[in-house]
Amino acid sequence: MRLKFMFVVLAGAIFYCYVAFVDLSFLSRTGRLGPGFFPRVVGVSGIAMTIWVIVDLLRDQRPEEDARSSWGDVVKLMVLALAYAVLLRLFGGFIATVIFLAMTLMVMNRGKYLQNVIMSLTFPAGVYLLFDKLLNANMPPALFSFFN
Repeated sequence: MRLKFMFVVLAGAIFYCYVAFVDLSFLSRTGRLGPGFFPRVVGVSGIAMTIWVIVDLLRDQRPEEDARSSWGDVVKLMVLALAYAVLLRLFGGFIATVIFLAMTLMVMNRGKYLQNVIMSLTFPAGVYLLFDKLLNANMPPALFSFFN
């Protein structure tokens, strides 16, 4: 099941990379890096990491766990993803991502509370610093702004 899923992820990464290379220009009219630079980096990185995971899965041929036991987690994650879409509009990118990651890590990484808190705070902070400050790309705005 994991191997099949990773091949689907690989197909998505290849399609994303294709769009990044074909539809988006690498340089802007002024000669600076254009809108196609970062998507190309993400696409190539996604393909490389997915191939790495596939090779690792092929090397490690453990018997797969019962697929029925993970359907509950799949449903929980789908509900959390829908809640994230709503929270994103209500509270903006940073707060919604912190809440989403905290809840998702509670489902996927049970019992590691300190690690979950650190991950759910540092990852959104890094994304905020990268996009909002370094790349000057705004995070999704909030309907309710608490920091004005």
